[in-house]
Amino acid sequence: MMKNIQLLICALLMALPGIMEAQIPHPRETFGHEVGADYKLADYDQMLEYYDKLAASTERVQMVEIGKSVMGRPIKLFFISSEKNMAQLERWREISEKLSRAEISEAEARQLAKEGKAIVWFDGGMHATERAHAQMTSELAWRVAAEESEEMQKIRENVITLIVPVMNPDGLDIVVDWYRKNLGTPFENTSPPILYQKYVGHDNNRDWFMNNMPETKAVTQVLYHEWYPQIVHNHHQTAPRWAMIFIPPFRSPVNQKIHPGVTTGVNLVGTAMANRFAMKKMPGAIATTGYSMFWNGGMRTAPYYHNQIGILTETAQPSPTPTEYDPERFPETVGGKASNGTEIFYPFPWKGGMLHFRSAVDYMLEASMAVLDLAADKKDEFLYNIYSMGRDAIEDRSGAFAYVIPKDQWNPSEAINLTNILMQGGIEAHRATAPFTVNGKTYEAGSIIFYGSQAFRPFLADLMEKQVYPDQFRYPGGPPMPPYDLAGWTLPLQMGVTVDRITDTFNASAEEVSEKLVPEAGQVAGSGRYGYVFSNKDNLSAKAINRLQKAGYTVSLLKADDDNAKAGSVIVRSKRGLDDEVQKLSAELGLDFTRLAKAPAAPMEELNRVKVGIYKSWQANMDEGWTRWMLEQFEFDLDTLHNEQIQSGNLSQYSALIFPSQSGRGIMQGHSQGRMPEKFVGGIGEEGVKALDTYAKSGGTIIFFDASSDFAIEQFKLPVKNVLSGLKDTEFFIPGSLIRTDIDTSNPLAFGMMNQVAASFDNSGAFAVESGAQGIEEVARYASDNLLMSGWAMGEEKYLANTSAMLNVNYGGGNLVLFGFKPQFRGQPRGTYKLIFNSIYQGAKKNKINTKR
Repeated sequence: MMKNIQLLICALLMALPGIMEAQIPHPRETFGHEVGADYKLADYDQMLEYYDKLAASTERVQMVEIGKSVMGRPIKLFFISSEKNMAQLERWREISEKLSRAEISEAEARQLAKEGKAIVWFDGGMHATERAHAQMTSELAWRVAAEESEEMQKIRENVITLIVPVMNPDGLDIVVDWYRKNLGTPFENTSPPILYQKYVGHDNNRDWFMNNMPETKAVTQVLYHEWYPQIVHNHHQTAPRWAMIFIPPFRSPVNQKIHPGVTTGVNLVGTAMANRFAMKKMPGAIATTGYSMFWNGGMRTAPYYHNQIGILTETAQPSPTPTEYDPERFPETVGGKASNGTEIFYPFPWKGGMLHFRSAVDYMLEASMAVLDLAADKKDEFLYNIYSMGRDAIEDRSGAFAYVIPKDQWNPSEAINLTNILMQGGIEAHRATAPFTVNGKTYEAGSIIFYGSQAFRPFLADLMEKQVYPDQFRYPGGPPMPPYDLAGWTLPLQMGVTVDRITDTFNASAEEVSEKLVPEAGQVAGSGRYGYVFSNKDNLSAKAINRLQKAGYTVSLLKADDDNAKAGSVIVRSKRGLDDEVQKLSAELGLDFTRLAKAPAAPMEELNRVKVGIYKSWQANMDEGWTRWMLEQFEFDLDTLHNEQIQSGNLSQYSALIFPSQSGRGIMQGHSQGRMPEKFVGGIGEEGVKALDTYAKSGGTIIFFDASSDFAIEQFKLPVKNVLSGLKDTEFFIPGSLIRTDIDTSNPLAFGMMNQVAASFDNSGAFAVESGAQGIEEVARYASDNLLMSGWAMGEEKYLANTSAMLNVNYGGGNLVLFGFKPQFRGQPRGTYKLIFNSIYQGAKKNKINTKR
């Protein structure tokens, strides 16, 4: 009898893993198909249903909502570990925070590293047309929670796994809906003709130091304020053609501000992945192609500057529709590497065949397992290393002692924004409570101090100081090797904020800033019943103008300096309720208002009600989305104009039209026949150009950013040339850098501007006006020397110096405004926003000959 009982107990114990796996639901039970099945995609409602079931089924999983997407969908975060670990989640978070912040002793750090659990982050679904990772993460969560292998039990014992299964739920549903609607048609593998993130599309992975979008804000809060993972694995697609997956190591260069322990840690994780694929007989893993470790601003790159190991994988086959690679056409090179097995970083080539969606899921799962297995084996080391790197940053005496943002700023709201951006990224800020002096300069109370002695010093220094990108060429004497994304992004330069880098130690009475900064209430001074005047120097003046107009008040702009106000200042005529409105605006926006007893002596120009039309091509354009987002932040009245709205000629209601950066071909022709469903084919065509011509000649203002300026020059036959057109990259090359630009502040389009700014220049344009041409004003000019402020430039002194950066072309009764650069690029160059605002207001002035208003 006893022997039978013992046998029964043994049988139950042996069956327990299977019982556990059975009680934890698999995604297929909710989705109705296997994850990665051909021609199948689960939508976000199905996924949310599954997430609830998974979290309810086991104590190994907890799920929280960390924020909402830009369109209001919930963003979910899983915590997965052993039941015992899950009961102490706050303890493991606290240990991770203490080690990451590195403000404890080495002895305590070593003890906590032994006690703690490795924190490992995974995410999917950021780039929605890379369809597999948003599907895969549900199975990854199930596998970590349910699988009872010896390896997984070790992982659950030593690792707290964090998974955001879909970082961009809006995009997921947009892409799933598009695929389902077009399944079985010639457009099955096309991408939607709209951005898959409402404003920024693919650039949702370019927003990781600005945190402009709600999705990035939500994730950044977890990464740098709450859980501080040691490893961050960001899943993407697709691999180089004829490879199965790109894995680290990355190619050079590496940013010198990144701790070498991060770089070598990335290499370590990549090696673990490569070995796992090799031993599981999964060919096609390739490394050191394409992606580098220099740029800051991506989901896997911003963690580098927080001493976290950021991992990017790019996996093949983003579509549920199978793809055939004919083995007879196997190439000699893949991703620039020999495909015969002789390459160190491509030793096990994939030879082709039919590629299925499930293949992508399998490769992503195994890459993730390699990360988890390594983290479990080396959890003490990863935990202690993040502390050690943090201590190195704190004790570093080679960099700045502090960065000080003086209280007195040209554009105070942007100094506040800069402070908040850095704090959102985990940087500690202090506010001076009394004046202090350093090197003979006195700083007011209220000045912001960022001390260099903190664990995330690399992030602080990288954003505050200029980038010096190393010269890299494809071969000696050959063309430059473009950087991955940008070469320069220094925030104070872009935002027009004065920041003093101080290397000498100093003492200041200061308090730590614990809450997001808001503008201090402005002053309302003077007396009189005529109205009010306020400066347009601060970007928030545009928000004030727009609110005042919407409330029904008459707004005018000064054409010239007055006794107490500069040209460009804003005049608001008195009307019932204005006093209360001004008090509210001053308190919220921090603007100073002065009452007027009589009309200013200087001439004024009254503004019609401002309304802006933004051209939106069916070729989904991120620059259009960023423009729309930026103007919404300042509460402009906006309409989106597709091809048919432009062609209709019904444009008279708009103060200004904006054409974001897009090729002339894209604007004119759009998608060609057969490439997309009929509704989304074509551009504005000749009919649209004719409508624009009529609008401008009747007094309207059309604003063109960067590449779209070439469209304007060609279609309106302007006596202007883009002097950079046709240059080879061996002659002239400026990839994503900041260029010194002089501003003619006497021009109405530059009222309120500083006389020099950093232009965001990404292989952008520069203008020359034909000799004898009339009616063209130069608003901005690239500097004569020292053009490169941050990043990398070749040939700038020869080809760019002293050329026009922005022109205002009188065209009939209206204007065409040409920007050679992107003045709103990714919501970063706040120092050039006002050039856009002034251009819009130009079109709203009542003295325009346009009678349509």
